[in-house]
Amino acid sequence: MRLPFFSRFFLCGLAAALTIPAPAMASSPELVGLERRLSALVSARPSDYGIAALDLRDGSTVSVNGDIAYPMASTVKIAIAGAYLAEVDRGRRSLSDLVAGRSASSLMELMIVRSDNRAADQLMAAVGGPAAVQRWLWSSGIRGIRVDRTIAQLLRERGHLADVKDVSTPNAMVSLLYALNTGPLLSMESRNRLFGLMSRCATGTRRIRALLPAGTRVEDKTGTLDGVTNDVGFITMPDGRRVAIAIFVKGGRDRQLGIAEIARAIYDRFVDVERNALTLFMHLQ
Repeated sequence: MRLPFFSRFFLCGLAAALTIPAPAMASSPELVGLERRLSALVSARPSDYGIAALDLRDGSTVSVNGDIAYPMASTVKIAIAGAYLAEVDRGRRSLSDLVAGRSASSLMELMIVRSDNRAADQLMAAVGGPAAVQRWLWSSGIRGIRVDRTIAQLLRERGHLADVKDVSTPNAMVSLLYALNTGPLLSMESRNRLFGLMSRCATGTRRIRALLPAGTRVEDKTGTLDGVTNDVGFITMPDGRRVAIAIFVKGGRDRQLGIAEIARAIYDRFVDVERNALTLFMHLQ
């Protein structure tokens, strides 16, 4: 098993106008316990796990194999949506535009909520194909994500477990989520549209959401290939703080349960932080 590590990272932009502020670099030793908990969960399973989580409130991060590249599968659809919505914000496209006979709005809903592959490829073609999505990521300062093929091309090829194309590190995916939430990549309207669709994700009920308390808000996007099971998105804690999370898994078995247990461990750690803060506040009264 690869050694886990605990880190914070900078998000660098190519253009000054799109430079994304990095999470704070101050150390968070209290999250070392969460790293150890995640490492224990991973070591007890036969699959290869990549995990990253980022507290959007204070920028603290924790990761296990966070800089190792994993097949993205359909989690790439977040980048496709981001690239299209950025064009909408610039006035170059509209969600009412017809793409392959359907509105871009309906295709985006199918792509994110139902993970419809044809809708994803149609929207990708509309922005200029995989190379255009890759250029948008690079111009937005996102490193560690490769977009090489359409979904149809990806599915026609084999050997996904050893693939070096259409991959992302967990840290890079969390960087993208952070940038979409916090940076200047999208307007508030486009951001709310994307996250609203992610909150209705119909393909991830047995992954990040599965073991969280009823009513917990989750905005996520799943990804699945032969031997690959992923889920990435946001978890909202009871106090309103949001945590971006990326969990990539390949090989082994019971991958969905593994994702659910990791998400619950992350949730429990941040809930404990809230309880401790409340206890301290009460003692100071």
